[in-house]
Amino acid sequence: MRICVAGALGKMGRRILEVSGWEEDIQVCGAFDLPQFAGRVISYGGEKSTPKEISLGSDAKTEIQKADVLIDFTQPSSSLQHAELAYQLKKGIVIGTTGLSAEQEQTLKQYAKEIPIVYAPNMSVGVNLLFRLVKEVSECLGLDYNVEIVEIHHNQKKDSPSGTALRLAKEVADGLNLNLQTQAVYGREGVIGPRKKDEIGVLAVRGGDVVGEHTVYFIGHGERIQLTHIAHNRDNFARGAIRAARYAYANKPSLYDMMNVLGFR
Repeated sequence: MRICVAGALGKMGRRILEVSGWEEDIQVCGAFDLPQFAGRVISYGGEKSTPKEISLGSDAKTEIQKADVLIDFTQPSSSLQHAELAYQLKKGIVIGTTGLSAEQEQTLKQYAKEIPIVYAPNMSVGVNLLFRLVKEVSECLGLDYNVEIVEIHHNQKKDSPSGTALRLAKEVADGLNLNLQTQAVYGREGVIGPRKKDEIGVLAVRGGDVVGEHTVYFIGHGERIQLTHIAHNRDNFARGAIRAARYAYANKPSLYDMMNVLGFR
């Protein structure tokens, strides 16, 4: 399978290139970043395999045309531009960018009528298992336990709370049959009174170089249950993205997420 990597000089782009170099069935045919970096040669795959090299292209459309699937971890407006190009070229696309608006997500749904799109806030296998567990625990415990979600990320992360935390909150809301739009509380300040029974608390912490940590607390009387996922590096996200690319390549046009990729639905 031939892939193209958008944002190839970014934290995730570099890891996707590196991990791709370890996979025998993956060929990196295209890569690009900001125009001023066109022509820069990137070496990848050398940590565990024979080093390979690719030169960054100057034109996104030309680079995408070379591949079967585009993998994009950039930023919302760029991801939508790249998705439009993939749509025009009839190429599959994997999007791991967080912070997309409801309107942007609706645009992806329209593109997915013609091309396969895997769109997920977190490509980690472990995190997606956490999504499933959180919903099941919420269904089991009900409103007898207060639910609070805490996420920690590095100090350069732009969006808050993380897309993963928002997805966790949605799984909790679905498990409790609540409306997330009305029940979510994003941080607390001042004299706000007692906590409501059906609140879903979400707190974002930023600092240092933390790759990602998410904990969902189910707090009852006399006990507390914690479900936590800690990412030690970005390779698990890169492996998930490559797995998602294989899925997009093998499936018909539709909008998928990692639950589909992992066979959870």
